[in-house]
Amino acid sequence: MILGIVKKIKAELVVYRAKNGAIELRGDVAHETIWATQAQIVELFGVDQSVVSRHVRNIFKDGEVERKSNMQKMHIASSDKPVTFYSLDVVLGVGYRTNSKVAIEFRKWATKTLREHITKGYTINRKQIGKNYDAFMKAVGDIQALLPEHVSLDPKGILELVKEFSSTWVSLDAYDKDLLKPVGTTKKTVKLSGDELTTAIATLRAELSKKGEAGELFAHERQAGSVTGIVGNVMQSFGGKPVYPSVEEKAAHLLYFMVKNHPFSDGNKRSGAFAFVWFLRKTKNKGRRNINPAALTALTLLIAESAPVRKDQMVALVTRLIK
Repeated sequence: MILGIVKKIKAELVVYRAKNGAIELRGDVAHETIWATQAQIVELFGVDQSVVSRHVRNIFKDGEVERKSNMQKMHIASSDKPVTFYSLDVVLGVGYRTNSKVAIEFRKWATKTLREHITKGYTINRKQIGKNYDAFMKAVGDIQALLPEHVSLDPKGILELVKEFSSTWVSLDAYDKDLLKPVGTTKKTVKLSGDELTTAIATLRAELSKKGEAGELFAHERQAGSVTGIVGNVMQSFGGKPVYPSVEEKAAHLLYFMVKNHPFSDGNKRSGAFAFVWFLRKTKNKGRRNINPAALTALTLLIAESAPVRKDQMVALVTRLIK
């Protein structure tokens, strides 16, 4: 439950004070911070202006944060003169130095969060994930139950997937309603042939065999031309236009088809994940987000265990993770 809301400075900035002491801030996403005036910090922690001024002065004096990069003047509509704004680091510093009831609750929450991160290696913003958190973790448990006993889903891997998708996690409401749409803006011309991908996977098979990590059946096609057929589906056109116009959509479909169509006797998940990363590197888009290995592992397993009717939704999820 939100106890207080500090009024907007700009359209993208809102500062919340939550009942459990948590502070939720939106603002300068590009620089991963927010900017707040002293008046807003006063309202946030429920203290006098003089208290905030003293703490801000000491924060800079003690070298807790660097003044130049954490303080700036901005013009706002309600003032004839530039107004001084302070960064998230300054706001948090004031919270740790202030003795108001609200600040105490904030410190309890912050200490609990820090302890969880140190002891577990990760933290979860359940509110940001939303109502889908319990359903997501249940799905993870259901997948684990389907796997052989010697195969275990790394909880950190699953949480890495959550982390990768945290900025747009609310889109899972659209996923539940079958309304999630693929995203992708990289529409440059890309060429891919079945022979190209088959050769790349053969190289992977040779490397894994040297390490003793691939059996005799690994990446051997069940039926000749299976990989070529998948590539044909990914690269197909209709009416002179590609069915999957963006690079992101092509990559997502390549991962999905490689995992779900089982072109190989063994190693479909590994080959699918490899083909996905290999294709993205081949297209060389600097603006694309990289999925780390743990998140890719979790995502590949989720695709493998997903119902066929969820195909479009899984593809949409992949595009959002990489764009």
